[in-house]
Amino acid sequence: MLDVGCGTGTLTLWAKQREPGIDIAGIDGDPAVLRRAATKAEEAGVELDLREALADDLPFEDASFDRAITSLVFHHLPREVKERSAAEIARVLKPGGELHVADWGRGDPLMRLAFLTTRLLDGFERTADNARGRLPAIFEGAGLRDVRETARFRTMSGAMVLLSARR
Repeated sequence: MLDVGCGTGTLTLWAKQREPGIDIAGIDGDPAVLRRAATKAEEAGVELDLREALADDLPFEDASFDRAITSLVFHHLPREVKERSAAEIARVLKPGGELHVADWGRGDPLMRLAFLTTRLLDGFERTADNARGRLPAIFEGAGLRDVRETARFRTMSGAMVLLSARR
């Protein structure tokens, strides 16, 4: 499994603790948060493969992973980086491999208002694809199939959507 944009490793660590038999790698572009992830894994007695890398240039061979996960990463990326990142994820997934995404998505008027703070902080251009519900089309454009929304949650910060796709 690959965690794209693993940050401090909370989701990566949780996945490994939930399924101890899996091999899991996490990438992030911030070395400081990766150090924190490594400390958390060490304290938990869990081995994680953590690497400094960006989502649009993954340091793995083609068809290396059965699954990829990413949480609250895509809304930070400009459109062209979103597209390259989706293509990179598709590249490293094995045929039939799955992508699971949790990120901000299109919402009703109240959820759009709630998402405004994030949009102000991260930039309207970077968050536009999320706000307009375009992530599924970006994943399809990268060659992923069966892209679907599996859940949607109303939060204080906007509409959180869970998406899945297959290579």
